[in-house]
Amino acid sequence: MKLPSILIQNANIVNEDKIFQADVLIRDGKIAKVGENLSEESYDEHLDATGLHLFPGMIDDQVHFREPGLTHKAEIGSEARAAVAGGITSYMEMPNTNPQTTNQEELQKKYDRAEQVSLANYSFYIGATNDNLEEVLKTDPKKVCGVKAFMGSSTGNMLVDNEVTLEGLFSKVPMLIATHCEDEGTIRANTAAYKEKYGEEVPISCHPEIRSAEACYKSSSMAVRLAKKHNTRLHILHISTAKELELFSNDKPLAEKRITAEVCAHHIWFSKEDYDKKGTLIKWNPAVKDASDRAALLEAVNNNTIDVLATDHAPHTLEEKSNTYFKAPSGGPLVQHALVTFLELYHQGKMSLEKIAEKTAHHPSILFQIEKRGYIRENYFADLVLVDLQDPWTVDRSNVLSKCKWSPFEGQTFKSKVKHTFVSGHWAFKDGTFDESVKGKRMSFER
Repeated sequence: MKLPSILIQNANIVNEDKIFQADVLIRDGKIAKVGENLSEESYDEHLDATGLHLFPGMIDDQVHFREPGLTHKAEIGSEARAAVAGGITSYMEMPNTNPQTTNQEELQKKYDRAEQVSLANYSFYIGATNDNLEEVLKTDPKKVCGVKAFMGSSTGNMLVDNEVTLEGLFSKVPMLIATHCEDEGTIRANTAAYKEKYGEEVPISCHPEIRSAEACYKSSSMAVRLAKKHNTRLHILHISTAKELELFSNDKPLAEKRITAEVCAHHIWFSKEDYDKKGTLIKWNPAVKDASDRAALLEAVNNNTIDVLATDHAPHTLEEKSNTYFKAPSGGPLVQHALVTFLELYHQGKMSLEKIAEKTAHHPSILFQIEKRGYIRENYFADLVLVDLQDPWTVDRSNVLSKCKWSPFEGQTFKSKVKHTFVSGHWAFKDGTFDESVKGKRMSFER
């Protein structure tokens, strides 16, 4: 299907550490021209973006869309729509589904499904277990974003805690390994101590003490040690503590780093003081921790110790979340509200627009070596999001697009609103309405 050409005029473009007004011409799914006064060019459709800011589409390197097997919580189709409405044009999805994505057959099934239903561009991690190294090594680095290793907080054989297995992974896998780092032994000991004190009625406010900073650091430091030993390309997901920041550096360009880190929207927005009001709705693994951790993480984003902003979107039903501490699952929906959360931090003077574009688009592109995405550049795919920085709206259940139909941001008024989203040149989201006639594309990687 041939896509119509589109001229976006008079946009305030946020790209490569600059903000400037210009036009963008989209043709054949890519950015044909960026410049002033492009109205003389031929085009099929036109959008006057006066007063709006044009960002490269957010590339979310960590989502859980729950398909296959957990589709009562979410589906690839529903969550991709929510992502596009939130300004996320590309995502990388996790392997802890049912069945788990731990072999090439299940991995291919996900790609086949996304090709049919995903409005956003997509890639899927293959999951590591204690006994599937040979299957992991079959993965094509040019077609798959990375290998996911749960070094804490997973179910069944996806908890990779065997030292021999970890040595094998870190020494033999040539592509990026993304890790969830929390030490299970520490967490089990903390859980036992709190159960002895409270029984089954442990308060949710104890979550950051059970899944403690010590548990995070012990596991993260082990991953870093292994990566340095084997020169592994390591990416540690959802850093949640100030202590872990000492494991990372900002003394070289991102493209030269072998060890990188991500922080998620909830860890730089919420703190443990919010448990009293939000309860299990903000139960995540790793846990939201102290306000001092939140401040340190935000500083690390701004000084490039932390490389990427993401979501860890992980929906559960409201019924599942509305439970006691041990019975309520961890995770929540975030793709629709992550970009506006980062923009709210801009309004608070805590992060620049240029930094948001860098951490949500440029850096994921560099870090994962994504082909022709993540920038507003000629001949790159037209993954673009237009935002009105002065169009306030309030989150409530009537406007939540994830299948679970709730959000930890309910009641929050955001100053900024996503108005339009273009995915691989397709005008997928038009001021509140979707056009699903064209689906997103499978990402490829220059490795």
